[in-house]
Amino acid sequence: MKNELIIKIVSVVVFLVLSVGVIIYANTDRPKYTITESSGVEYETARVLSVLEDNTTIDADVENVKKGSAELEVEILTGRYKGDVCKVTNYFSALYNVDVSKGDTVSVRIDTSDVNEYTISIYNYNRIPLTIGLVVVFFGVLLLLGGKQGLKAFIGLVYTVVAIIFVLLPLTLKGVSPIPLTIGIVFVTSAVCFLLIGGIQKKTIAAALGSLAGVLIAAFLGAIAAKVGGVTTFQMDEAEALLLVKSTNPIQLRGLFISGILIAAMGAVMDIAMSISSAISEVHEANSKLGFKDLFAAGMNIGRDAMGTMANTLVLAYVGGALNMMVLIYSYGVSFTQLINTDFVAIELIRAIAGSVGIIGTVPCVAAISASLMSREK
Repeated sequence: MKNELIIKIVSVVVFLVLSVGVIIYANTDRPKYTITESSGVEYETARVLSVLEDNTTIDADVENVKKGSAELEVEILTGRYKGDVCKVTNYFSALYNVDVSKGDTVSVRIDTSDVNEYTISIYNYNRIPLTIGLVVVFFGVLLLLGGKQGLKAFIGLVYTVVAIIFVLLPLTLKGVSPIPLTIGIVFVTSAVCFLLIGGIQKKTIAAALGSLAGVLIAAFLGAIAAKVGGVTTFQMDEAEALLLVKSTNPIQLRGLFISGILIAAMGAVMDIAMSISSAISEVHEANSKLGFKDLFAAGMNIGRDAMGTMANTLVLAYVGGALNMMVLIYSYGVSFTQLINTDFVAIELIRAIAGSVGIIGTVPCVAAISASLMSREK
């Protein structure tokens, strides 16, 4: 028992050291925005001390939004100009409407043109407290309802976010092929999440391997569909900006489209993989005499019930994210031929279908792996 504990501790330490090493390597020579005493653009937080003049009116034609401008007196709260009190004009329009009053905090843009010479403008609402509050609420709900397992789930989520931000993004900028990189990160992060929740068990091993199989199926179908339909990263809205990035970084743009599909499908694939693996484990516990065939059949029966809702989850997530664009396209009254052949529709269709097929394909993969592991004596 003592030896097992030592092995676990050593394994965790080695894994953490490797993870930190990868993060350090990935972020070496990371692009950084630099400012000097005489130039640069900074985004800081400021407090509204008073509204000196209000020249706004209500635009009844655009759902009663404000238009015009207001003169504000603000105090800079962060950065090198902290403590300075400035006057700033806050402009209002249908697309730019940061409505604040005395005592509110805002995000401001500071443009330095010379030493101690700068101009300030209202950038947006200060959403840092909101972001922190939402994370705290999310963590509280997980801890309250999930207890110890909820805490482990939150740690797994944090690890996943860290892997994406501090490994996937910087290594992609370094020119590492995004598809195999994303597959590796998906497998490692899903394995970490499963092991945190369930420890080293047959069901967690089966769920991790099944998740990898599911995202590979999604990637394979997405790659084929993208090839046939002539869809690449260059047809996406961010293509022009990414081409500018490519001029200074050896980034491989073509694989980003498939990588996005893998990451988007990851959550739903992990969900159904763990559900089926846990269910087969419970069936095995209830009747240890069941063989591979019976356990596999039980997993498939459970999976069929979950397929529809999981597929809907992913498709509706894409529809929700693209709802504004869909309303815009619908308002033009375009023909079906024109609609179905637009880049936007093709991209969203491939994402939704490839991800959904990945979810569906996860079911037999997890059922087979779980049934095989559970039916073995050792």
